[in-house]
Amino acid sequence: MNPLVRARAILVDPAAAWGAIEKDVGDPVYLLSRYVAVLALIPTLSSFVGAALIGVVAPSGAVMRADLIDALLGATFSYAASCIIALLLALIIDLLGPLFGGRRNFENAFKLAVYSLTPLWLAGIFLLLPGLHFLLLTGAYGIYLVFVGAPRFIKIPQQQATNFTVVIAVCAGALLYAAALAQRMLFG
Repeated sequence: MNPLVRARAILVDPAAAWGAIEKDVGDPVYLLSRYVAVLALIPTLSSFVGAALIGVVAPSGAVMRADLIDALLGATFSYAASCIIALLLALIIDLLGPLFGGRRNFENAFKLAVYSLTPLWLAGIFLLLPGLHFLLLTGAYGIYLVFVGAPRFIKIPQQQATNFTVVIAVCAGALLYAAALAQRMLFG
């Protein structure tokens, strides 16, 4: 599986991509090592380059850059956090699925979590330049991917798909916020 081809497919035609993903091997270790490990590098490297090499223009006109060691440690933390968030989100999906009429299946929950995080990882390229950080909001397309994929992977009834999606979006937002807060507190 080529991760960039799969990422393009999930963004361009999610319904067809979910059909192909459904037939794939659902081994979480395989997905983590072949897909998450590759795509999580995008925001990690972009934030490192943006913070340590490009920097931010202060109101005084001076360019402020992060300390190289702090930026490297922050990037490493961010990369590990991306992998952990994918796993935690899959656990949440797996645990909450039955509450909305779905079925528990960790492999399918992991597929749903990982591929729904794809837009956010791709939007990580906007971390290169401080003025483009607001474009990370394009990662919210992942919410739609959960909505489309939940009935297929978790067997959520269509009438519960919206409620399930909202709960998962809130949980994902909380996980992302907690990781960003921890990174800021640890590495500035």
